[in-house]
Amino acid sequence: MTKTVAGVFAAAAFSLLASSASAQGLFDGLRGDWYLTLGAAGVAGPAFEGAKGTTFKLSPMISLGKAGPEARFVSRNDNISFSLYDSGPVRAGLAGKLIWGRDSSDHAALNGVHDVKFGGEAGVFAEVYPTDWLRVRGEVRHGIRSHDGIVADVSADAFHDVTDKVRISGGPRLSAATEGYFDSFYGVNAVESAASGLTQYNPGGGLKSIGVGGAVTWKTTENLTTSLFGEYARLQGPAAQSSIVRERGSRDQVTLGVSATYKFNFTF
Repeated sequence: MTKTVAGVFAAAAFSLLASSASAQGLFDGLRGDWYLTLGAAGVAGPAFEGAKGTTFKLSPMISLGKAGPEARFVSRNDNISFSLYDSGPVRAGLAGKLIWGRDSSDHAALNGVHDVKFGGEAGVFAEVYPTDWLRVRGEVRHGIRSHDGIVADVSADAFHDVTDKVRISGGPRLSAATEGYFDSFYGVNAVESAASGLTQYNPGGGLKSIGVGGAVTWKTTENLTTSLFGEYARLQGPAAQSSIVRERGSRDQVTLGVSATYKFNFTF
């Protein structure tokens, strides 16, 4: 399964790279004007996936791509993105996500359960604009080190410019994953069950969550953007059935936060 998935990602990445490069080769396709967007979000939300209660944490925001027509809409939910194709109504490229890991000894609810290693996810993304005020985006990513599963996220955001600098947006979210992901974040084996007191749980794959999110974004300067945002997700399927969630956590995951990003322009 892993080899098949890796082959799919490799084929998708090669196809996107080939379309962005000119007939003179890949490096000709890389020449030109680029942008790098860096920032961070301060988030109040669950301490770990499936946790109840609220804690504060920081998360990075990164995006890289060739300069061109500015994307009509950008969300803090977008993971690290490398755009390889941009026709205006359609954008596609590579996507990645950092996973900071989970040290179970930091959480009383998880004492005796395995840690989740620091790692990430790598894959592809695509987004389309069916109308001038709606964006639909999907990402498919494969775990690296933290888990060996596949995660798929889909979101739709309607957006409206209140002024030339202030925008409001929001819409539904959906996430699904394979067994390898759920086993790392929600599984409890027999030894861990005895050590933690949690019921043993061996998850399969399926729907992870459905929810809704919204944001108010302010283009503070030409390159600096700040925002206020909120997200609600209701855990489903293998996540909701986990003993970690049922016995010591919550299916309801609420996140509130602020973010700021700065766009750098450069040329190869």
